[in-house]
Amino acid sequence: MKRMFALAVCLVLFGAGSAVADKPVMGVAEFTNQVSGVHWWNPDVGWELSGMLTNELSATGAFSMVERSKLEHVLVEQDLAASGRIEPGTGAKMGKLVGAQYMVMGTVTAYEEGVKGTGGGIGYKGLRLGGKKGQAYLAVDLRVVDSTRGTVEFVRSVEARAKSKGVSVGGYRSGFSGSLAHHEKTPTGKAIRAVVVEIAGYLECAMVKQDGCMADYDAKEAKRKESLKKGISLD
Repeated sequence: MKRMFALAVCLVLFGAGSAVADKPVMGVAEFTNQVSGVHWWNPDVGWELSGMLTNELSATGAFSMVERSKLEHVLVEQDLAASGRIEPGTGAKMGKLVGAQYMVMGTVTAYEEGVKGTGGGIGYKGLRLGGKKGQAYLAVDLRVVDSTRGTVEFVRSVEARAKSKGVSVGGYRSGFSGSLAHHEKTPTGKAIRAVVVEIAGYLECAMVKQDGCMADYDAKEAKRKESLKKGISLD
């Protein structure tokens, strides 16, 4: 009887370990910015956005997340290896030292105030931005890279528009801190939150659920591209 009980415990523990092992192991790199004149951007913001997205992805329960402190250390070591100041072949390797299967990389590619944006919209699990007057528009280019092979597995452009009145982004799982703290209740902060929520929802759908949820994201992407085409003049 004791042997049967012990075997049952082992099977339960093994099953639990397998369930954890089945989750994609993710690390979120420091966000970068390609837009000049973004008043809220400073050298600390890239890691603040990384931390916000890490919290949001972790809260979905669909991913195992690498801690920022470990990730940041390895990225510094990788930069050192790339500089040529250490012996070749002895530099840090992401897959082995951090254990992340995938690296999430985000780049701010557009930010404007007082504009409507270019379509696509934001909506995920009942979250919706609404209001009467456009105040902030934010776009982030997203890439998910296989850290072992170096291949780009997922790409997506994510947009958000925030309004000065009537804006409500419920269900957000992590608050603002550091340099972004005083933007939390502004249209800029609401646009940032909406982008983070949208990225987490897209990655959960594309990498874990892999079901009919992709139809909504594909429709948003098609609408975004169509809006961009309408704004391009070849004359």
